[in-house]
Amino acid sequence: MVIVTLQRDKCIGCNYCVEMAPAQFQMSKKDGKSVLIKSTNTKGFHTLKSSDYAILENCELAEKACPVHIITVKET
Repeated sequence: MVIVTLQRDKCIGCNYCVEMAPAQFQMSKKDGKSVLIKSTNTKGFHTLKSSDYAILENCELAEKACPVHIITVKET
């Protein structure tokens, strides 16, 4: 299982996550912040749980590229 978490409230809208993992992230037209596609929101933490390990590499690149370190990626 791959677990990706985004602290959306702290997003600065740099777009790096979208560039690294466009299948998992997109930018909101409303507020210019990142959106983690198909995630659930719990108290500002948007979480995506996927059994598709093909997303792992791109999500890890997004995690490393984020200048405010609000993306975490874990394997379980």
